[in-house]
Amino acid sequence: MAVKNPKGLKMIIPYHRKFLSEALGNIFSPRALKIITKANIWQDALRGQFGHDEYHFDNNALGESYAYIEENRALIRPALEKRHVEEAWAAFGRLTHTAQDFYAHSNYIPLWLAQFDEGSAPPAPEVDHADPNILQSPELRSGKLYYPLELFSYIPLLKRFVMPRLPKDSHAWMNLDSPKRGPMFTYTCAAAVKRTREELENTLSKLPNEKKDLFIN
Repeated sequence: MAVKNPKGLKMIIPYHRKFLSEALGNIFSPRALKIITKANIWQDALRGQFGHDEYHFDNNALGESYAYIEENRALIRPALEKRHVEEAWAAFGRLTHTAQDFYAHSNYIPLWLAQFDEGSAPPAPEVDHADPNILQSPELRSGKLYYPLELFSYIPLLKRFVMPRLPKDSHAWMNLDSPKRGPMFTYTCAAAVKRTREELENTLSKLPNEKKDLFIN
């Protein structure tokens, strides 16, 4: 089933695919990666854009999004015990989407880069994707969705009229969803790949060896 979403959001999906391929491509089989990827990008379908802040770390729903990640992780072992491996892969795909969106939808990357003098920041591959000082900072927040103006910001002909009317804490201003958002996007990508690998490690750590083999192989 094709994923349907606003025109401006379609360009986001290739990056989620890229993160998964780079982080997991040498670990999972092509079949497993396909199912993981399908579940991941389905979070960006229209039905996942409204009323599901927890899918994307939107509207400052940080606690809810962390809980959503763990809710999906908790589904994996029971699915494997029933040998429903595709359900386990799908749950992992959903949680990786949310984990990846954290860096694109919050101000984590700007806060991390703010530690360095201009021009002295390490290259993107060296980004710390889990700096505890930032994760616990009261300044950490995610973009708010101001509908319906937010939707109009994805329409090129309307964007220049809409953006000045949106608050600076809106998703439209804060997101790092594409290269058009500037050089911080490369740090977002690097952090998302690292976080995806970490989510796999966290998931495997909760599984007995035979279930690990089933999940990966």
